[in-house]
Amino acid sequence: MLYTAFIFGLISSLHCIGMCGPIAMMLPVDRKNQTKKAIQIITYHLGRLAAYATIGLVFGLLGKGFFMAGMQQKLSIFIGISMIIIVMIPENIFAKYNFSKPVFKWIAIIKTRLGNQFKNKSYTSLFTIGLLNGFLPCGMVYVALFGAIAMQSASFGILYMLLFGLGTVPLMSAVVYLNLFLTNPIRNQIQKMIPYFVVVIGILFILRGLGIGIPYVSPANMSLFVQENPTCH
Repeated sequence: MLYTAFIFGLISSLHCIGMCGPIAMMLPVDRKNQTKKAIQIITYHLGRLAAYATIGLVFGLLGKGFFMAGMQQKLSIFIGISMIIIVMIPENIFAKYNFSKPVFKWIAIIKTRLGNQFKNKSYTSLFTIGLLNGFLPCGMVYVALFGAIAMQSASFGILYMLLFGLGTVPLMSAVVYLNLFLTNPIRNQIQKMIPYFVVVIGILFILRGLGIGIPYVSPANMSLFVQENPTCH
């Protein structure tokens, strides 16, 4: 299931252009020295990947708890159904409920620190911008976290989120190099495409949980990863 993380990252990066594109376009990179600019952009992405890895660790540990409790099959099915339900609910329904209110103060702190970092062109600042950017609330990241939980271990949770982050790198880099920014009509078309892909991933998780014996898709063994136990002699 790890491959879904990278593919989802590629698809969701189309959404990221609209949400995080302005941050990428404002990066304090060197506009004349292309080698330095490339290193600076990589540094920014490393910060984002560090944030995703940290989140993946937390949710991977949560998934490990479910795995140790023998709930991995039900968890996989629940995650798949949740993904599908979430993308099918109209945004105006969510708009009626302010889910972000409890973390408004935290978000405000991140945005303030982000603003301060743009005044400095150091690699530390670029890494910090990426790190803070990665921790900003994002619907696509929330969906990816469902996959991290289903990975059943901290290491695979980290890997899942890293692959998701890597999938966003090409297009987010293009934003910096080409000042690429999508107009509202194009962004709206992209938004309509993303739910279909999320539904496909959700179905894959449901099939994985059902364990109906389809190789690589729904193996009879409920564990996502075969763990070899040393035999004691």
